[in-house]
Amino acid sequence: MIERGNALLNPLTFSGFTAGQRGVHLRIIETTDLHLHLMPYDYYADRPAKGVGLANAARMIETARGEARNTVLFDNGDFLQGTPMGDYVAHETQLAEGDLHPVIGAMNALRYDAITLGNHEFNYGIDFLMTTLARAEFPIVSSNLITRKGASPREDQTLVRPYVLLDRVLQDENGFDHPIRIGIIGFAPPQVTMWDSQNLAGRLDARDIVDSARAWIPEMREAGADIVVALAHTGIGAARHSDGMENAAIPLARSEGIDAILTGHSHLLFPSPVFDKLPDVDVATGTIAGKPAVMAGCWGAHIGLIDLLLTRDGGTWRVLGTRSEARAVTPDSDAPHDPDPRVTEAVSSHHERTLTAIRRPVGEAKETLHSYFSHLGVTASLRVVAEAQRRYVSERLSGTLHESLPILSAVAPYKSGGRGGPQGYTMVPKGPVALRHLADLYPFPNAIAALRLTGAQVIEWLERSAAAFNRIRPGSQETPLRNNDVPGYNFEVIHPLDVVYDLSQPARYDPAGALIDPEARRVVQASLDGAALDPEAHYILCTNSYRAGGAGAFSGAETANIVLSDARVTRDILCDHVSAQGGLSAERRGSLLFTALEDTSAIFETGPEARHFLTDIETFRPVERGLTRGGFLRLKVDLSGGV
Repeated sequence: MIERGNALLNPLTFSGFTAGQRGVHLRIIETTDLHLHLMPYDYYADRPAKGVGLANAARMIETARGEARNTVLFDNGDFLQGTPMGDYVAHETQLAEGDLHPVIGAMNALRYDAITLGNHEFNYGIDFLMTTLARAEFPIVSSNLITRKGASPREDQTLVRPYVLLDRVLQDENGFDHPIRIGIIGFAPPQVTMWDSQNLAGRLDARDIVDSARAWIPEMREAGADIVVALAHTGIGAARHSDGMENAAIPLARSEGIDAILTGHSHLLFPSPVFDKLPDVDVATGTIAGKPAVMAGCWGAHIGLIDLLLTRDGGTWRVLGTRSEARAVTPDSDAPHDPDPRVTEAVSSHHERTLTAIRRPVGEAKETLHSYFSHLGVTASLRVVAEAQRRYVSERLSGTLHESLPILSAVAPYKSGGRGGPQGYTMVPKGPVALRHLADLYPFPNAIAALRLTGAQVIEWLERSAAAFNRIRPGSQETPLRNNDVPGYNFEVIHPLDVVYDLSQPARYDPAGALIDPEARRVVQASLDGAALDPEAHYILCTNSYRAGGAGAFSGAETANIVLSDARVTRDILCDHVSAQGGLSAERRGSLLFTALEDTSAIFETGPEARHFLTDIETFRPVERGLTRGGFLRLKVDLSGGV
């Protein structure tokens, strides 16, 4: 059992903290949310991308290992899905029993000590996941994902091991060896059973993260764990624990017996100023509830480091000091930055086959489609996907009780900057269209779904989307238009509605989808073919299985309202739509507008390539204001010309 000491180490160094003969330095290294970014390559743009990929992160992992005598390496989940390579391996190679998945091959080559599961591990189904994991040369842990629920967590049958005990020998600065037993426990958002309910219904259940920790950690201690490290695929959210919470890092860190916590899921960095106002979070020391913590972003662009200075007295290990760091892997311009050959060798054949697949022609784009201005109402790239969904759902509901209801279709600009960076936008040029372009328009392997909602619920859906904007005070000039706490995937455009937002009004919902102002209304118009939505009437809303299961906390997104749950993946539906239509073009219906705010401007950030398409937003009279430090193009947009 570790007893947490009060000693602070100054300075903290990588060479083995100066704490006398009995101090032992243990470095914990994290990758998280790789989303199958193994090679430094952007498959959507079909070009190298040196700032991402496990092959790049591997160089930094080795550097970090070289700075410390004792290290362990973990992955914190969401490694299996996210690039066209993931879809290619899952759908075209159809990984057979005994085959080695490239991500497992890469992790084996880098000698991971353990990993946990994230929610996106289940996008291709449990059978595919278990086939993937079968060749892992390291333990996989997850304590709250279960195949059979018992009377208590410790009586559950878990999908994989709830925890593992790693017996290691640590060496101090004087070369003396010290045996230690490191307990590793894993957690995933319990919402995974809703988000992938089509794949998981009847096969997987989930418990609350904190409840699972309280049950299993005492057993780990009883089994001899000297320290406990939590691999927690969960974000840093509310401080107060509530049952089934998605982002539970703070209450989890308060759990007795945890000594270090690796977080993830939200694709952010910790320590960073993003979290400096949260209770129980200390950015300066890199701790949550006094426990060292780290979150290493996503896509292999960062690695996470937690340094522990340990001492052992009378058989009991104690922490003298800690340090946390999220370290960027982007190489210096003057330094060699070849990808790690261990990773490239493990994945090269899959990489080449993926390139062949994504370059396969499927049709022609009749216009350029991009997402640079999706939040300003330039939504052609979304309408293409929305119309494909509408046509498919209409065919499937033909002959049912729902066939006479108007069909609406909700789509989000998944690639619209934000956490995806200044290059994270959809861009499909006019001309020949390949599979990679369809993956660019819809990057997730979500299955199609449809909900039966009232007009009032549809309007609430739009109000939830309106949280993506900051409140703009009339007469103001420099307010950022977008609320960066709302990722692009939680900003939904509903086709073919004509929608008008009044951004001078406060938001009705917060970024997480919680109702914060029952009196607030930003939706001043929501009409279909010129007629206002009837709050009492019913409509069919096309969406995806992830959203229909409750992801994002949108009104009406619940199992009881699902009228269609189909195994067809939206991107396949889009591909069929392109073939049937003889090309890729956006239907000229629906709009997203703002009410006019006299003498008012706002700052809108987008990708630098948006300069080539400024005529698309000429009604906003865009004025360039240079690039941000992060590389985004800043535009001053005039809001006085609205409706």
